[in-house]
Amino acid sequence: MLTIEWMVTVTLDKLFALIQYPLPHHLISRLVGQFAECRIPWLKNLLIKAFIRHFNVDMQQAQEPDPTAYTCFNDFFTRKLKADARPIGDGLVSPADGTLSQYGRTYHGTLIQAKGQAYSITSLLGGDMYRAAPFRQGSFATIYLSPRDYHRVHMPLTGTLKEMVYIPGRIFSVNQATANHVPALFARNERLVCIFDTEHGPMAMVLVGAMIVAAIETVWAGQITPLSGEIQRIRFDTTVTLEKGAEMGRFKLGSTVVLCFSREVDFDDISMDSMVSMGERLGEFPATQRIRYQGDDTASSAG
Repeated sequence: MLTIEWMVTVTLDKLFALIQYPLPHHLISRLVGQFAECRIPWLKNLLIKAFIRHFNVDMQQAQEPDPTAYTCFNDFFTRKLKADARPIGDGLVSPADGTLSQYGRTYHGTLIQAKGQAYSITSLLGGDMYRAAPFRQGSFATIYLSPRDYHRVHMPLTGTLKEMVYIPGRIFSVNQATANHVPALFARNERLVCIFDTEHGPMAMVLVGAMIVAAIETVWAGQITPLSGEIQRIRFDTTVTLEKGAEMGRFKLGSTVVLCFSREVDFDDISMDSMVSMGERLGEFPATQRIRYQGDDTASSAG
């Protein structure tokens, strides 16, 4: 039986999603980004301390636990953790702290965004059927990083970078309310697609932008977003190999990581919407023949 409280929650969630459509997403995010880079001591300290109190951030895990030691809010937000704060498990591990909102098999190129919401792997990866082809019958996992989470993204497997694609788009909020009511949310937002070749076949790590996310960075190229309104693709002939557990990028304010694999993953019995930590085991790959990533050879090369 539907309760009044449930119906009110659904209505408010839908209203929250709807009011985002006319907002100037990029303008809001860039303004917040400038504010987050403020280096006026009293202002940045006030902002950081208020954020810690509101979101109950555990600073004892940080390599630098003193909030006033950070030069700006962005430096605090992308803070390093102590070396032993996130042990790396066996098998496939989570690339970030966050909520494991969805995971499972990819059937006929379709991923699940939320209950009643699905979207295509081709649209997520920028509309290129060649890039999407290896992942059409594979597996995926989606991790949502909330404001209180650690916001560096790490490798769930050892991989060699083959291609990086910047895809412009809107930057809706990516919380559960929006995911429930904005169709193809992760394929509409600005995002960075990183394709790696791994011992288990091709892996796509998609770093999805969101409202008030001022920038996405990678360890090999620095800050990537914001860029122009066109898809920008780079193929890597030089070797960029990152070990499992190594940092690969970061968000300046929170967002979502979507992992896509060319093969079936035997996911552990983890409840949807469970909190996971970076390095926590998510599952493992059955022992079958791997596939190499080919991609579209018409892309430009780096190196």
